[in-house]
Amino acid sequence: MRKISILAAALVVSASVLAQRTPEKIIDKSLITEKLTHLGKDVMTPERLWELGRVSAEGLSADGKQVIYGVSQYSFGENKSEKKLFVAPISGGEATPFLQESGGSVIEIAENGDVIYLLKGQLWSKNLHGGEAKKLTDVEGGLENVKLSPDKKQILFSRSMLVKSYHSKDKYADLDKSDVYVYDDLDYRHWDSFNDGRFNHPFVASYDNGKIGEAIDLLKDEPYYSPQAPFGGAEDFTWSPDGKAVLYVCKKKFGKDYAVSTNTDIYRYDLDSKTTTNLTEGMNGYDTNPTYSPKGNHLAWLSMKTDGYEADKNDIIVFDKASSRRLNLTAHWDGTVNGFTWSKDGRKLYFTAPVRGTVQLFAVEIPSNFAQNSQPKVAQLSEGQFDIGGIVGEVDGGLIVTSTTMTRAAEIYKYDFQRKALLSITGVNDAAYERIAETKVEGRFTKASDGADLFSWVIYPPDFDPKKKYPTLLFCQGGPQSATTLGYSYRWNFQLMASQGYIVILPNRRGMPGWGVKWNEDISKDWGGQAIRDYLSAIDDLAKESYVDKERIGAVGASYGGYSVFMLAGVHEGRFKTFISHCGLFDMTSWYGTTEELFFANYDLGGPYWDKKNSKTYTDFNPIKHIDKWNTPIMVIQGGKDFRVPIGQGLAAFQAAQLKNIKSRLVYLPEENHWVLSGHNAQVWQREFFGWLKETL
Repeated sequence: MRKISILAAALVVSASVLAQRTPEKIIDKSLITEKLTHLGKDVMTPERLWELGRVSAEGLSADGKQVIYGVSQYSFGENKSEKKLFVAPISGGEATPFLQESGGSVIEIAENGDVIYLLKGQLWSKNLHGGEAKKLTDVEGGLENVKLSPDKKQILFSRSMLVKSYHSKDKYADLDKSDVYVYDDLDYRHWDSFNDGRFNHPFVASYDNGKIGEAIDLLKDEPYYSPQAPFGGAEDFTWSPDGKAVLYVCKKKFGKDYAVSTNTDIYRYDLDSKTTTNLTEGMNGYDTNPTYSPKGNHLAWLSMKTDGYEADKNDIIVFDKASSRRLNLTAHWDGTVNGFTWSKDGRKLYFTAPVRGTVQLFAVEIPSNFAQNSQPKVAQLSEGQFDIGGIVGEVDGGLIVTSTTMTRAAEIYKYDFQRKALLSITGVNDAAYERIAETKVEGRFTKASDGADLFSWVIYPPDFDPKKKYPTLLFCQGGPQSATTLGYSYRWNFQLMASQGYIVILPNRRGMPGWGVKWNEDISKDWGGQAIRDYLSAIDDLAKESYVDKERIGAVGASYGGYSVFMLAGVHEGRFKTFISHCGLFDMTSWYGTTEELFFANYDLGGPYWDKKNSKTYTDFNPIKHIDKWNTPIMVIQGGKDFRVPIGQGLAAFQAAQLKNIKSRLVYLPEENHWVLSGHNAQVWQREFFGWLKETL
């Protein structure tokens, strides 16, 4: 075993911290560690976590000297968040409020400083340099995912359209008090909603200083989604540089075909001829995020090769208008792209990607001659113990980005090319963190069971003393092809867990991006194999340390991580004293029959349970088949509106544990989906989580 400690490259430049309104305190002060302090500092608690301002970048001024950002503050009293917009100088200095009202989202910023923003479904305008806000539109039903044409004379937006009469009220007008859904095909529900026959469509209309003309439905009443359901947004739309066409992302499939495919394409709709062209014909996986270069001579997008494989390598494709050729810029690079943006001169693309337990900045040059079909060099720009969450845009000497660490929520920084460092622009939560005790984060390598190097992040309690013994948690990541990096979560928050006195280990087991494409792919059709052995290798190695209390080790996780907990409960051979599984897959046979995105199940499991070639998935790698060896306390958490891992999975696991007389608890959240979105529900989740650990560990 060898340890590593990666030093952060972040160089903090002084910047005034904008005073934020402190949210109302919840009345009940019964949290386990509310009164605990370390060396005069408070420890992180669930309440303090939700009091933090959540920072989101909204856009850059045309001169690159100011950034608009949002800060969402949660109100315990109202159980909701409000987002306010602020403006901060890139060079450092005091941030100022931009809007008095809450909820605005920036659409674009003009060269004269006019900011077009969406508020309560309508377009508004206000200048960065002052003046009153002006309401531009008053559209019945409101607007969504707005993009204005380059000359500002046309508008592109989305709207939900009733295309199929699945709901009885739409099918039988005289039975308006009925509530029945009738289906003849799949895709009858997705994520947390049943399909009511309404599909998001892109629309184009003339635009004259807020007046919108007759809108044209680009999908012409077809049962297709654009933006993509359920999480697609304005990034699925763009205008051609000349304003004569619009591009949109769509998976033009329906029913079973839709449920088993990831083949989204990028379509071009010509406004004059009213014709549609598929720009990615023959490209069979996800094609998303179409973005023109500043000069309009290149079009870039993200692309995956394999239909049905949602975690395939994500590459950047560029189409060159002059040669009518397209080139995969990252085909030769052993990684997968998160997101990208064009440089101001259009000569390169900046992108983010997971690498070795972090998410960093990269750049790739655009070749001068597409006819040569060259493979441009990919260069890593940043390095350090932090994640780059996203790129806002390029300014003189660097990039404006959002960044997190495992112990700091997102803030906005300038990544300085020359100094190779992050320079702080916002410090919304600096004052809060000054009062919170630090939790050390350290990298660690272990030899996996097959001899491979296995990396883990380890988080230690405040004032960690290696002479003492600490209870320890193995965190099992979901996905299963999701990276465990230095992101900051408001539920699975490792600073919070460590602050309650636990050591937490987060292995970068098989299936996680950032360690090469093969490592990422190795988990597919092997869910219960090497990835589970990686977890055991990581915890066994850490347990050799004198400061780990070997009698007090637990395993926790959600989604595939919840599946991992269920699997470990049957194969751990006494390693763990307690388990917590959130929305975990318990019976792979019933899960295949009830989950909605069948492309995921078909690719990662190998296919249906009635196909004998997949027998290992439904026997050896099926947690329910190991229930005879369950003998350890387990808490099961389940969302009632989770259609990715439906309610029967959690209920079956809890019922099995109860019937085997194993100490167990069910935490049922009837209004939550695969996540926990309500602040009050999240507080209950945290209290039950830590309460269970206190009881059983």
